[in-house]
Amino acid sequence: MQILQTEESAFAEISDFPYSARFVNVTDTVNSELRMAYYQTGPKDGHTVLLLHGEPTWGYLYRYMMPILASAGYNVLVPDLIGFGRSDKPSRKEDYTYARHLIWLKDWFNQVVQKPVTLFCQDWGGLLGLRLVAEYPEHFSGVMASNTGLPTGEHLPSEAFLQWRRFSQEVPVFPPAGIVKGATVSTLSETTLAAYDAPFPTEAHKAGARQFPLLVPATPDDPQTHENRKAWRALANFDKPFITAFSDSDPVTAGGDKIMQNIIPGCQGMKHTTIKQGGHFVQEDKGPELARLLVQFIQSTHNL
Repeated sequence: MQILQTEESAFAEISDFPYSARFVNVTDTVNSELRMAYYQTGPKDGHTVLLLHGEPTWGYLYRYMMPILASAGYNVLVPDLIGFGRSDKPSRKEDYTYARHLIWLKDWFNQVVQKPVTLFCQDWGGLLGLRLVAEYPEHFSGVMASNTGLPTGEHLPSEAFLQWRRFSQEVPVFPPAGIVKGATVSTLSETTLAAYDAPFPTEAHKAGARQFPLLVPATPDDPQTHENRKAWRALANFDKPFITAFSDSDPVTAGGDKIMQNIIPGCQGMKHTTIKQGGHFVQEDKGPELARLLVQFIQSTHNL
């Protein structure tokens, strides 16, 4: 396995993400150790809030939420998934599987995260994070999910997702910033777009980003369909506070919030929210609003 790293100089022009990367080594059953980056802000003895990004973003996506959560007294942790941000990037698409991403994330989680923890997850942050909740329910005091899901391949994916998956494999030059731009409602500055491109100086650095769409279980015989079904059975017993905050302008995940509300006991009696004028990357469009909702959620439920 060839492991690529993005030079720190690639991030030098980013002025609105003032967080220094920390690193831990993670591994799976096959590969050598990989460096996984993460960012921490707020008092370390505060309640832990874990923010998980998805595709093709990195910790930068949470720059509007992190200071608000830190100011509220929380210990905020934001990892860069393997293949993204400042984390190591295996150079072949085949090096990335759903199962390996989970092993890497669990290794990082068990090394770094002070429990109990409140999870905020979006996009692949949910496909991975909700699996963590299902496996380690005792480690989580609450969950806020936005524009995500835990697909089992039993239903045909939306046309919007199928179009995205085709695009991700066929486009000659994979455009991380262009993808973020196309899935937000607000207008992003050139400096913001450059920050989303920064981790990916070559096409080889984008192998993980290209592979993620193919790893979403889309058929009943997908390698992770059985495991996601098992996770749903576990989530059907998760009775700790669970809230949804999906946006109103994301055709890919629309309706996923209702599925969670119907299955997960912790959703009962919660004040679920639809974020107005928010695209798929709702953290870009409505980051401060999300952060304030998350603070309110934690304050109102943490001692339940």
